[in-house]
Amino acid sequence: MQVQQQEDVITPQQAVTLHGLFLERVRRTPDKVAYRHFIRNEWRDYSWREMRDEVGRWQAALAGLGLQRGDRVAIMLRNCPYWMMFDQAAMSLGLVVVPLYTVDRPDNIAYIVNNAEVKVMLFENAEQWQALRTVRDQMRSVLCFVSIDEIRNSNDHSLKSMDEFLPEAARLQSALSAALTDLASIVYTSGTTGRPKGVMLSHLNILSNAHACLDTFAVRGDDLFLSFLPLSHTFERTLGYYLAVMTGAKVAFARSIPQLSEDMQLLRPTLLISVPRIYERIYAAIRTKLDEGSPLKRRLFHLAVETGWARFEYAQGRGPWKASFLLWPLLQKLVAQKILDRLGGRLRTAISGGAALAPEISRVFVGLGLPVVQGYGLTETSPVISGNHLENNFPDSVGQPIRDVQVRLGEQGELLVKGPNVMMGYWNQPEVTREIIDADGWLNTGDVAHISDTGHLYITGRTKDIIVMSNGEKIPPTDMEIAMLHDPLFDQVMVFGEAHPYLVVLGVVNPEGWQHFAQEVGIRADMPEALSDSRVEAKVLRRIARNLRGFPGYAKVNRVLLMRESWSIENGLMTPTLKIKRSELAQRYATQIRELYEGH
Repeated sequence: MQVQQQEDVITPQQAVTLHGLFLERVRRTPDKVAYRHFIRNEWRDYSWREMRDEVGRWQAALAGLGLQRGDRVAIMLRNCPYWMMFDQAAMSLGLVVVPLYTVDRPDNIAYIVNNAEVKVMLFENAEQWQALRTVRDQMRSVLCFVSIDEIRNSNDHSLKSMDEFLPEAARLQSALSAALTDLASIVYTSGTTGRPKGVMLSHLNILSNAHACLDTFAVRGDDLFLSFLPLSHTFERTLGYYLAVMTGAKVAFARSIPQLSEDMQLLRPTLLISVPRIYERIYAAIRTKLDEGSPLKRRLFHLAVETGWARFEYAQGRGPWKASFLLWPLLQKLVAQKILDRLGGRLRTAISGGAALAPEISRVFVGLGLPVVQGYGLTETSPVISGNHLENNFPDSVGQPIRDVQVRLGEQGELLVKGPNVMMGYWNQPEVTREIIDADGWLNTGDVAHISDTGHLYITGRTKDIIVMSNGEKIPPTDMEIAMLHDPLFDQVMVFGEAHPYLVVLGVVNPEGWQHFAQEVGIRADMPEALSDSRVEAKVLRRIARNLRGFPGYAKVNRVLLMRESWSIENGLMTPTLKIKRSELAQRYATQIRELYEGH
């Protein structure tokens, strides 16, 4: 496929660097709206010209600190125009940007700041400063902390508010000359085990990746992205930020996840970039409404989804024409359009990445007329490796490799990748880099994959996450966990069984789902011992078995440990990208897990 033919798309060769990309966008469309941001109780638009002028102020302030080309600076902000201003100003001076998660633990932030020897750190408010102060002594490399909000009564001379830090006005100066292959950013992988590693990404890595994605889904100059995944996540940064600059699309920053539904209806985005969790939430809300509705509503909904899915398969050339298609205009009006209107009513494409999206959920959205295209990638690959094309979409796959990216399978079925998107290496870790990228440039993703006859990739597990039971059977826990999470009883689950004769499940119950379940069993939900009641366990195991019907017989769960407390970033059981830390969980609940195996 050819990249979309659009005069306004800026190529990597025209941009040369990520700052060059920004300058070229300003030159082409100076008066066009670039960003929409909710500030001081109203939505405010920024044109590309205004962004240039603001970047000039940030550039002057950073230049005044006497930093050297290659020095590292960090951003710890929620998504907002200041993120872009600081990022572009830093890159214009040849500085290397280190994005940080606002929800990360202070000790982890301190480790990253020290490891990268960060000189300047931009953050948001007094609440963040309180957390940072607890590890201030560990961040010795930082010369200057800059807060967007003013922080009163601080005796730390290295702390400045944005108003103090920035000059009234400053003209954006010519950027330092740079090459496509220069280091642009160090992105620390959250890591489910061990300390985070700094992924070194060049301007070429990111620019080539964004540009190649245009083969997979079209982006127009009149498109509107709704930005809510953190920009510290490379998925959002490459596709929701740099790709938008490349195409001239507008970006609106969502106010918060709780207000996401409201923002979607208000802003009416045309493109959505998200991880599965958001689609799962929307799907759960639909199911709750259906459960509360009449049997007729439920039948109409299922008929709409089934008819829509059959129409999709027919359009893809994989299914026959059916007489039920004649009902679609009516089903669309009565069912599909009402649901899509709650998402703004203008969505052309919804892109899902970052983790596997359950086929059942994509089937519902596709059936309702919202094309969901699933993709796949890693921070180490800038991040996109593959994606589904709208006209060749297998929703249960993660699509085909994007342009200039080669894939093949290794000895253990692990996916190997080669291309201009593959990172420069891990920051100050040449040995670890050599372990993951071989002498010929092939990067080992650590994900076990299957490649179909059509060239579509299917991720079936992780080499490190595969559970090898004591009987030698190998289990991919992620697939099982996705299947179990279809049950509204669970918010989070983890399968355990390494070197054991059978599998057990650790599960965090959904408060509402647990209330309903307890009523069914006939016990009081608030009783501390209710979660370990034998009647509860027996019934939960039957429900788990129903969801695991499609798995081999040996993938049977024999015991379950239920808990109320969620696994979170704060309690150290999840990464900032919301992946569960298996080894931490196994360690935290080691005693209870051991008891699940005793006497069996």
